[in-house]
Amino acid sequence: MMIRSVVFDVGETLIDETRIFARWADRLGVPRLAFFGLMGGMLTQGRELTDAFRAVKPGFDLDAESAAWRAEEPHSLRESFDEGDLYPDVRPALAALRGMGLQLIIAGNQPLSAAPALEAMNLPVEQIHVSDAWGVAKPDPAFFTRVGEVAGVGHGEILYVGDRLDNDVVPAQEAGMRAALLRRGMLGYLHAGRPDARRADVLLDGLDELPEWIAEQG
Repeated sequence: MMIRSVVFDVGETLIDETRIFARWADRLGVPRLAFFGLMGGMLTQGRELTDAFRAVKPGFDLDAESAAWRAEEPHSLRESFDEGDLYPDVRPALAALRGMGLQLIIAGNQPLSAAPALEAMNLPVEQIHVSDAWGVAKPDPAFFTRVGEVAGVGHGEILYVGDRLDNDVVPAQEAGMRAALLRRGMLGYLHAGRPDARRADVLLDGLDELPEWIAEQG
């Protein structure tokens, strides 16, 4: 079945989260390299990323810490992102896909503040959606039901692009969509090396590979 709509995850798909985690390391008072290594170690053990935060700061509460940070630095980026965090292959890939007549949508697990940050980038996409606005997050099947609703095409005509097997590839395919696994970011590299990575319809090293692959699907 022909792909008519391409839907993109946000973190480590469109947005490089390096600066975000570097600012967290600074806030927690730990060297950045040590914090990045600790996060990677937690993920390889199958643990949550926030376990790295708790290892550095016992009793860490993300919501409380985020609120305190926001109060202390209301005008800084803190845990958010801007144009400077966009991966360099994003704009060329989106432009190429748009030129192919494809519908492009952004839909990922993000807070409400991420929507205006993405909108400010003026990316060539038709729609931008975040999980907090929908009240449902990946990998909940209801998230992918919403994706299908906003796309307005058959689920088999949708390609979901993300960096995770558990949050992106598997639930998208279970919803009847096709799925691309992007090999970048901590989880992207880890998941691409797992046997289940073969489940993905395509494994990408960058978004610049996506237009050609879609064109080959007919």
